[in-house]
Amino acid sequence: MDIQVTFRHTEPMESLRSYAKEKISKVKKYLDTPAEAHIVLTVEKFRHQADVTLSVDGTVIKAVEETEDMYSAIDQVMDKIEKQLKRHLSKLRERRPEGEKEEPVTEEELEEPVIEVERLVAKPMDPEEAAMQLNLTNQDFLVFRNAKSQEINVLYRKKDGNLGLIEPAG
Repeated sequence: MDIQVTFRHTEPMESLRSYAKEKISKVKKYLDTPAEAHIVLTVEKFRHQADVTLSVDGTVIKAVEETEDMYSAIDQVMDKIEKQLKRHLSKLRERRPEGEKEEPVTEEELEEPVIEVERLVAKPMDPEEAAMQLNLTNQDFLVFRNAKSQEINVLYRKKDGNLGLIEPAG
């Protein structure tokens, strides 16, 4: 992580610089990509201000905190940055992949689906004959009556190109 610490209206202090770098380094555990952090420490009379800008994958996370002590300002601003970063990462995880955009739901889609009934005669045959029949068609499944058990069976094409057989249990 690239970290820059800038001092405004005060002399640069190595102890503050290392403290700020140590605190910002703790957010590395949430990141799996490179990030840049810019910390500006400003002193105006009794006001000590810590201003942190964190850039992660093109997203800018910014927080400012002002107290009477620079160390507590750094602590408080880092709590804010950590909270915002967690929220940002959680939103990224919840989003769908780029190609899948959620379309608005119409009133028709909210209604119960219509079930179309198709009647067919389940011809008695053995599973091998059903496989030959299925291979002659471009359908994904074939319903037939198993000649041996007299039960209704379904033969279907699997994604890997093989065939699957569904038969009733016991």
